[in-house]
Amino acid sequence: MTMSWQFPYPSQRMPVMARNVVATSQPLAAQAGLQMLQQGGNAVDAALATAITLTVVEPTSNGIGSDAFALVWDGENLHGLNGSGRSPRAWTPDRFAAFRQMPNLGWDAVTVPGAVEAWVQLSRKFGSLPFEKLFEPAINYAENGYVVSPITADRWSSTSELYREFPEFRATFFLNGRAPHAGERFCCPDQAATLRSIAASQGESFYRGDLAQKIVACSQAAGGAMSLEDLAEHQSQWVNPISIRYRNVRLHEIPPNGQGLAALIALGILREFDMGRYAVDSADSFHLQLEAMKIALAEAYRHIADSSSMQIEPEQLLADNFLKRRAMEIRMDRASRPVSDVTADRGTVYLTTADESGMLVSFIQSNYLGFGSGIVIPGTGISMHNRGFGFVLKPDHPNCVDGYKRPFHTIIPGFVTKDGQALMSFGVMGGSMQAQGHVQMMVRIFDYGQNPQAASDAPRWHVDENFAVALEAGISPDTVTDLKSRGQVIIEDAPTHVFGGAQLIYRLEDGYCAASDHRKDGAAVGY
Repeated sequence: MTMSWQFPYPSQRMPVMARNVVATSQPLAAQAGLQMLQQGGNAVDAALATAITLTVVEPTSNGIGSDAFALVWDGENLHGLNGSGRSPRAWTPDRFAAFRQMPNLGWDAVTVPGAVEAWVQLSRKFGSLPFEKLFEPAINYAENGYVVSPITADRWSSTSELYREFPEFRATFFLNGRAPHAGERFCCPDQAATLRSIAASQGESFYRGDLAQKIVACSQAAGGAMSLEDLAEHQSQWVNPISIRYRNVRLHEIPPNGQGLAALIALGILREFDMGRYAVDSADSFHLQLEAMKIALAEAYRHIADSSSMQIEPEQLLADNFLKRRAMEIRMDRASRPVSDVTADRGTVYLTTADESGMLVSFIQSNYLGFGSGIVIPGTGISMHNRGFGFVLKPDHPNCVDGYKRPFHTIIPGFVTKDGQALMSFGVMGGSMQAQGHVQMMVRIFDYGQNPQAASDAPRWHVDENFAVALEAGISPDTVTDLKSRGQVIIEDAPTHVFGGAQLIYRLEDGYCAASDHRKDGAAVGY
């Protein structure tokens, strides 16, 4: 299908066409990546500088204590990196016996942060610039300050009540006892010192040096279980991406413990239908996507866990006969009600980069919920994520909490190839919206021929934990009424953040088309 360069949806943005591009959710971070490209770096250097800068300029969604995942096209092959950390070895199910659900605040929500080690591994394997150079923009913003952008400020303002019991958080990330406003300057010298230490030590200080000791001391003082051994033995894992063919392209995802499998299942079901016969943005098109996504989420959340704990292989859920059978269950006149446990997530950043040599990077980094656990390591500016909240407490579930185990992860980078060559690097931030967003971008681009910016601009749907459906403003009232008549439970007035934020880079015959979501502060930049 020929790509259309029409822009049928209200938007404040146009795509960026260039041979070297960066797209992410914060403009200062995008420009940090662009600086690396302009100084002779490649797409991995740009991605890392962007990711490191995001820990400073968008702390509401990620930080130095985050996890990360990446897909890297090196010009010939696609490589996957699982940069998520494991739980402390001292954790056991008994430790959480008094809880009705996993904690989302405090040390019992903190697994080993993996982002720093992911930066190191990506730089060593693919980078061309010195590791220390990648930190220069972030250190500058941390030390000398940056002007807070509007959507980040709005998210920041919502943290006061959530983290009221965490004085170190308030001392580090508040100004005069409150969140900074849009347009105010914010700096964090502690972050600058920490980033210098990480850069100079190639990450060693974070996992085996002075920063590690500060992390463990903070944990021990609060009754946490994190140990020096837990940090020292952490390693990112190079993985083979899993994939499925959809129309004439192939979507690739990181294998579990991430939820990319859900996007693949949904697309495997949708390929059994001729989506092109249904008008774009029609009730029929939305209904099919919703029903496929519900089935995918029900299956994925029943099975996804640390790969060593899964009871079935991902390939079983991607088998043709399985997908065909599930597709046959969909009725065009009736909504389904599968059962699953879908978790929420509002603290993730996504970025994608590409350079003129043909290298592309799809990278995602996350605290999980906002600033994460509320734990800030004194004197460091390190906010610790709360990825432990991704575990469950059901003893017979493969994702049941235990020691030295990776939790279920919502964050997923996406990548598309065609005929064995790179075509698109993309992601959509926002918890269970991520797999759903991947499906919506794939359908819009490869079934309906929309260009990446139009696909990002288009109104979205989101299936919540009870399989009710949020529909974004811009979907016609007649379509909403039609979906209701089929039994879809519609959520009225859902907040914008529910629908996530997309960043996309699509390879053209000469150069790239980079798109950035208007739902975020971000930008696509290039030259």
